[in-house]
Amino acid sequence: MRSRSVAVIAGGFFAVTSCGAALAQLAPTASMPDELAAQYKVTKLGSDSTGTVVTDAGTVLSVQKGGILGFDHDTGGIIPTKYEKGAIHSPNGFAMMLLQKKGGVNTKFFTVGEKVYVTKIDVQVKNEKVVLSLVECDTCNNVQNPSGYKTQLAFQFDKGFLESANASQVEDTIGQVLTIDNSSGTDQQAANNNQGGQQGGGQQGGGQAAAAPAAPEPAAPPVSIEVGQTPDQVKAALGDPQKIVKLGTKQIYVYKDLKITFTNGKVSDVQ
Repeated sequence: MRSRSVAVIAGGFFAVTSCGAALAQLAPTASMPDELAAQYKVTKLGSDSTGTVVTDAGTVLSVQKGGILGFDHDTGGIIPTKYEKGAIHSPNGFAMMLLQKKGGVNTKFFTVGEKVYVTKIDVQVKNEKVVLSLVECDTCNNVQNPSGYKTQLAFQFDKGFLESANASQVEDTIGQVLTIDNSSGTDQQAANNNQGGQQGGGQQGGGQAAAAPAAPEPAAPPVSIEVGQTPDQVKAALGDPQKIVKLGTKQIYVYKDLKITFTNGKVSDVQ
């Protein structure tokens, strides 16, 4: 009887241990969401009388691949764009048709080089996905007519990948589509300081626009010395000479790069 009891207890312990291990595999490693959040600082949004606004600007990302479908910021539900095995998969026509039936939906594709903020990072180990919620960074895009398009980009991984992957491996995949835009650091800091970059009703560029460089002063018109001019006329055009040489009826005005000869009080030669 004792041997059987030990066997039952051991069997129960093995079952609990196996179940715990299985549950552990379904949850992301504790560090991955935190490490991704450290790499891609999430932007916080709020609202005021103008609409949705950025209250705390995060990391600016630059789009590297086309095909990411954006939805107007007022759209209630959006369909994620999927990135899998190196290819962008935009929402299919059937899904878009169903969404359109719920009401008018304005969409656009984000262009390569366009700047976006991350507003949420969702690690879904069970579904082998990492989903980034994105919104336009209009202050970084220098647009004339600010808009407010948002999207979700789902990075789909192979079965079993996320259970053992680390954050840097996920970041490598994200980097194929979205790269950190360090050149927008000043825009990002300005948005933080101003806290008025509007998203949707129109982001307002943070800080004052750089003053336009002063236009160069126009070059002075060329001076013209002509035969027959008097010494007073030459002085009016060139100023006083460095030296005056008198030779009988001739008089020579010596300038830095010029010699002017007067005969009987009139210009007769220029060298």
